[in-house]
Amino acid sequence: MSLPLGGLATLASLLEASAPKPGNVSPGRPFRDMRFEDFATSAAAIGPEFARAADRPIGETILAAVRARRAAVGANTNLGIILLLAPLAQAAARRAASGATLRTEVAAVLAATTVEDARLAYRAIREAAPGGLGTAGAQDLATEPTVTLREAMALAADRDSVAREYATGFRLTFDIGVPALLAARAAGAAWADATVATYLALLAAEPDTLIARKLGRPAAEAVAAEARAIVALGGPANPEAAARITAFDLSLRDPQNSRNPGTTADLTAAALFAVLAEDAVAADSPRMPRAQ
Repeated sequence: MSLPLGGLATLASLLEASAPKPGNVSPGRPFRDMRFEDFATSAAAIGPEFARAADRPIGETILAAVRARRAAVGANTNLGIILLLAPLAQAAARRAASGATLRTEVAAVLAATTVEDARLAYRAIREAAPGGLGTAGAQDLATEPTVTLREAMALAADRDSVAREYATGFRLTFDIGVPALLAARAAGAAWADATVATYLALLAAEPDTLIARKLGRPAAEAVAAEARAIVALGGPANPEAAARITAFDLSLRDPQNSRNPGTTADLTAAALFAVLAEDAVAADSPRMPRAQ
């Protein structure tokens, strides 16, 4: 079957952005320089580029999606999501044809990345101009890469969770994010609550690397520890946990957005896309979830 990859990418992005994840933009909870509308517009902008993801190398999809988003929204709203969804989208198309697991196909897509993929992804990252990247000793983003995209990401895996997903075959997505989302949905959670539960599970499992780059590893560890405490209470459905989530959200907001667990939000979108894609493959025709 032909998967609606563009629609799935847009939908995963919208579900992620619309859920009230602590420390992130959501409806009625803007940052100084970004609002929910920016994320919604960005989600719509990348859809047409992801619709072509099965037919071109992932480096081309990454660069085209970043340029489409930049044409629609000036702020860097979704670079991490684009980087994560590009291999997932191609893998989802392969999985629909092969019958293999999505995780198996992701591994195959990553193994097949090229130096040209790396070159185009580097260009996309430079054009997106994300904050807090710093510099690297080898294959720095300011230079032209001489290794494949997966190899370049492996070199950055110790400081960035998006890069680590490339290096590990999307370990956090498949081992933490997808099971948390499926469990929440099976328990009857609406998409917003299930997305928050998934986000908290991911944040509890790994300190957010965006916070770590901005404020240092101890600050990121402290944020992860609070997420673990909330997860231990049972997540958003538990009234005590819900109150703690509200306090957690307030503690993560500052004028510089320095405590924003933005990389964890990107990983949440990857888990959403993976579940939506598997759901579409399993159905006779693609099913879109009913937002609640």
